[in-house]
Amino acid sequence: MASVFLCVFFLISHLVLLYSAEGEEIYPPGCPPFFCGKVGTIRFPFANDTSPECGLLILHDCGDPHQMKTPKIKLERNGTLLSYNVETISQANIIQFKDPQLQSVLDSNRCESLKNWTLPSPRSPFISFHLVSHNLTLFKCNRALNIPPPTGFNRTNCSNYDIYYSPPHYNLTLSPPKCPIIQLPWNWQYKGNDLFRLLSAEIFLEVRVTRGCRECHIKGGQCKTDNKGKSYCTKGTKGNSKRVLVIGFATGCSTLIIFLVVGVAIWVVYKKKHPSQKFLSKTTYSDRSSRSDLEGGSVYFGIPVFSYTELEEATNNFDIEKELGDGGFGTVYHGKLRDGREVAVKRLYEHNYRRVEQFLNEVKILTRLHHKNLVSLYGCTSRHSRELLLVYEFVPKGTVADHIHGDRATSGSLKWATRLSIAIETASALAYLHASDIIHRDVKTNNILLDDNFCVKVADFGLSRLFPNDVTHVSTAPQGTPGYVDPEYHQCYQLTSKSDVYSFGVVLIELISSLPAVDMARHRPEINLANLAINKIEKCAFHELIDPHLGFESDNEVKRMAMSVAELAFQCIQEDKEMRPSMDEVLEALKKIQSGNNDPEEKAYDDAGILNVQQTASPDCDEVGLLKTKQLPPPSPNDVTGNWTSRSTTPNVSG
Repeated sequence: MASVFLCVFFLISHLVLLYSAEGEEIYPPGCPPFFCGKVGTIRFPFANDTSPECGLLILHDCGDPHQMKTPKIKLERNGTLLSYNVETISQANIIQFKDPQLQSVLDSNRCESLKNWTLPSPRSPFISFHLVSHNLTLFKCNRALNIPPPTGFNRTNCSNYDIYYSPPHYNLTLSPPKCPIIQLPWNWQYKGNDLFRLLSAEIFLEVRVTRGCRECHIKGGQCKTDNKGKSYCTKGTKGNSKRVLVIGFATGCSTLIIFLVVGVAIWVVYKKKHPSQKFLSKTTYSDRSSRSDLEGGSVYFGIPVFSYTELEEATNNFDIEKELGDGGFGTVYHGKLRDGREVAVKRLYEHNYRRVEQFLNEVKILTRLHHKNLVSLYGCTSRHSRELLLVYEFVPKGTVADHIHGDRATSGSLKWATRLSIAIETASALAYLHASDIIHRDVKTNNILLDDNFCVKVADFGLSRLFPNDVTHVSTAPQGTPGYVDPEYHQCYQLTSKSDVYSFGVVLIELISSLPAVDMARHRPEINLANLAINKIEKCAFHELIDPHLGFESDNEVKRMAMSVAELAFQCIQEDKEMRPSMDEVLEALKKIQSGNNDPEEKAYDDAGILNVQQTASPDCDEVGLLKTKQLPPPSPNDVTGNWTSRSTTPNVSG
C-alpha cells in the first residue's frame, strides 16, 4: 500500500511543480507594479500612460520616482471625458479625488444645481465604480404637496420645493413620501447646518474588476472586447510553460487514474478494518477545512471573504519569519496573495474568548470607514472558518514607534517636518473617527503605520467601539495600553472621545521627545512620559523634553513649532477630561502651528510671557516670551488654559 501511495504522490508532486512554474508569472510580461507620483507604488487594474496595455485605468503624469507629482485619471461623465487629480489609491483599490464639477455646484449655493451632479464612470467595460464616501441623503420635496417636515431633519428652502436632510448617522425611521432622493458626499469636518458646507467634493470610489478579467490577468493575459462588444481574454506569452504542463499532464494522466483507483480501493478496505476516533476526527477536521475553503470568494459586510487555505499559503503557513508584530488580540503576518498583492494578515488568538466579538467589531467598523489616513480592510475569512483572519493593506515602513525609539530609530531619522505631518495626519484620522461616532480606544505610536512616503495609516481597531448617539460615554472593562490610558478611565471605566485625545497627547510628546510612553529605567515620577512632560513643561524646561536632534537649538522655526506642540500636548493630557480640547480643535491647532498662524492665549501667560504655574523657571521661559506672538494653539471651549494643574505621578496601568 505504501508503494502505491508513494507512486501517486510522485506523480502529483511533479504536476504541482509544473503548475507552480506556470503560476510564478502572475503579471503579463513587462507589467510589474509601478511607482506613480504621490500615490506611491500601485498595480493592476491601474497602469501608467507609458504602458497602457498593463491595466484598465490609465494614470497620467506619474513622473519619475524622485518626483511627487499628482497623477491624473480620465473618466467619463455624461458622455464627456474629464480629467481628475488623484489624491490617493489604497491597496484595496479605493481611489480618492476632488471633483471640480461638484465643487462648482457647492460653491454656487443654488439648490437647482444639486440635481446636475452625476458620478463619473470608467471607460472600461471590465471596471465598475462604487461610491464609498460617507453620504448625506437629501429629500427634494415639492412644496405644493404640503409634506409635513420629518422629525429631526433640517430644511433648506428653494424656489418651489424644500430640501430636507439629516446628519449621516441619524437613524431614519420614515423618509418623506413622494420626495426624490439625492445622495452626495458628506464634509465630516463641518459641524454646522449649512447644507452646502455639509457637502463635500472629496470622492472615494472603490474600483471593482470583473471576476473573469481578474482571472485573465492572473493567467498573464489581457481583457479585450471584440467588435460586437463580447469579452474575451488574450493568451499570455507563456506558451512553452503551458505546453510543458499539458505534456506532463497527458503523460501521467492514465497512470495516475490507475493508481488512484487502486489507492481508493485499498483505503476503503483499511477504513473498514481499522476504524478509530483519531481517524474520524481527522476526517471531520478535513471536512471543516474544506468548508472553509468553499467560503472563499463570497462577500461579507461588503468585503471579500478569503479561504483559510489561501491565507495560509500567502503567509507561508504563518511562518514566524513573516511576523510583523503582536497585538492585544492577535499576531500580524506579512503575506502575498496569489494575484501578487502584498497584505498584512491578522490572526486572532485562538484562546481569546472574545475573539469572535473583536473580529466582527473590526470588520463592521472598518467597512464603513474611508479615510486616506486609516488602514484599509481588504477582506477576511468567514466567522465559521477554521481560524479568524483579517486581511489589511500592507503598510511597508512599519510603525511610528519603530522610527522614533524602536528598531528603525537613528538620530534625526524622522525630521521635524515629517513628525509634524505625522501628527496632523493622525489627528485628521481620529477627528474623522469621532465625527463618525467611533472611539479608537487604543491610540499609540505602535498603531500608527507609515507607508513608503511616510504618510500615516492609523490601524488596529480591535478595541474600537461604535459610540451610541444617546449617551455621553461607553463603560467597559479595563483595556488599552499602559502609558496611553486616560487617568479617568481607571476610576470609572468610562470612555469618551476625550480618552482618545489624552492618548494622542502622549503620541505628540513621543514625537517631540523621541522617548517611549513608558520606561521603567527612568526615575519613578517620570516612568510615564505624560508625567515627565507635565513636569518639564510646567517648569518651561523645553530643552530637557524636546529631542535636540530635531534642530531645537539651531532652528528658531523648529523651536517655535516644537514648543507649541508641547503646549498643545499639555492640554491633551490634562487629568480632567473637561479641560482637554476636542480632536477637531487639536487638528485645527496643529495646522495653525504648521502654517505659523497660531495665536497666543494671553491669559495663560504673565507679562514676561511665562506660563502661569508656580514652578522654578528655566532658561526656556525666556524663549517662550520671545516666541510669544507665534506660540500657543487656541484653547478649548472649556478654557483649559486658565485651569492647568499638576497631577499624580502614579504610572498608568491597564488590566
